[in-house]
Amino acid sequence: MAKFDIIAATGCPTGIAHTFMAKEALEKAAAERGLTIKVETHGQVGVENELTKSEIAGAKAVVVAADKDVQAERFAGKPMVSVGVSKALSVEAAGKLIDRALAAKGDDTVAAAADVEDEVEEKESIGHVIYKHLMNGVSHMLVFVVAGGVLTAISFLWGITSFDSTAADYNSFAAMLKIIGGIAMNLMVPVLSAYIAESIGKRPALVPGFVAGMIAIQGLPVNAETGMIDAGGAGVGFGFLGGIVGGFLAGYVILLLEKVFSKIPASLNGLKAIFLYPLCSTAIVGLVMLGISGPMAAINQGMMDFLQSLGNSGPVILGLAIGCMCAFDMGGPVNKAAYATGTFLLGTALEAGVGTETYNFGTNFMAAVSAACIVPPLITTFAVVVGKKYFSQEDHDAGIVNLILGSTHITEGAIPFMTKNIWPVMPIMMLGSSIASILTIFFNVHDPAPHGGFLVLPVVENGPLWVLAILIGAVVGGILFVAFKKYDFEKNQKPAPATKPVEAP
Repeated sequence: MAKFDIIAATGCPTGIAHTFMAKEALEKAAAERGLTIKVETHGQVGVENELTKSEIAGAKAVVVAADKDVQAERFAGKPMVSVGVSKALSVEAAGKLIDRALAAKGDDTVAAAADVEDEVEEKESIGHVIYKHLMNGVSHMLVFVVAGGVLTAISFLWGITSFDSTAADYNSFAAMLKIIGGIAMNLMVPVLSAYIAESIGKRPALVPGFVAGMIAIQGLPVNAETGMIDAGGAGVGFGFLGGIVGGFLAGYVILLLEKVFSKIPASLNGLKAIFLYPLCSTAIVGLVMLGISGPMAAINQGMMDFLQSLGNSGPVILGLAIGCMCAFDMGGPVNKAAYATGTFLLGTALEAGVGTETYNFGTNFMAAVSAACIVPPLITTFAVVVGKKYFSQEDHDAGIVNLILGSTHITEGAIPFMTKNIWPVMPIMMLGSSIASILTIFFNVHDPAPHGGFLVLPVVENGPLWVLAILIGAVVGGILFVAFKKYDFEKNQKPAPATKPVEAP
């Protein structure tokens, strides 16, 4: 069995780009140091290059670069560094992580020689732990949103009311697609809640997590006549935020129950797993979720009203907020917050139905988010084509590939360009994305699909104007990027000023 000096695990919420960029950076950094490494990736297709128990046991140190649960408890006792995936995207950053891991002690503290700052960073912050649990839910949720949203959008190709058997444009196949898509979209919140819980409390937390998610979309049923709690009544759901609260609640309830039941003999572990955990956790989480349904519904409505007020303020303010968030960290936490908000609003829009104010706002918001995510890679494509001589061959090739990545809504392709010159490249990307978002809102574009980039153009309302908005944002950003690279290139090409010879006295 092969042994490795370093073992690592990488993972990002979408499992598309960051996961594998970090893997490549770690492998290159290890090679530069003459070290052997094996990197396990937690992508959207699952775990690849999985680490074995013997490989873990034989490694000198561990690097975890992930924003989702990668079962880091497997590495307990090994010298380890655990950070967000965005901190391992360049070879330089990955090399520093490897050095820190090798300098660490088995109890996860930094060796005495390490400085105080590194010692603080060695332990995961509470914020990163919470973010990791949240992103574990988001990563599992996204595929349901994409499948359900795109299928629902495709059903509109036969007509916006083609699912309605009383409408003139009714089509039975379109109706079936709408049903399937709707079911997938309705699973969004329960899956989000369940996998936040699973990240905290592992498999036992799935049951209360799913139940919490279902309560979040249904609310507390009340009889309209009596005003009393009634299983046959109707409730007001509190959606996305409720799913997040329910997920964390379910996960930590399981951790609490593990302590409560720790005195039970090991011979009854099967009873705990199959009976006590699901029964007690579901009862506790269910009662709490139903109890907070009123306040949560009010908070949820308040958030919706706030977003609507941004929309009512005009396309500039809303588009600027969306564009800056999406381009700020190229698929990182801020980008994911904007995208998750877009998918939540899209789910609400599709549930409300075509023609409603909620539908118009949600699909317009989603179109703006998608435009903002598409622009940054296209900026790099424009720049490497127009200003080819200012870029290395490696950057030129990456920029050409970004034409495909950007067109399919994968923002992360622009990261290598930004990490080399955060200033002024980040503001340039944010400006380009904001222009595209503002114009998308101004052009009244509606996108009923949550992902896919230009692949979903057939179902986008005012699609040509959407493409125009994106191209304008990409061209403006591209011109500014080329101007910066030209300035940087010419500055580095200038010969050093000659020193005047000192004359002998």
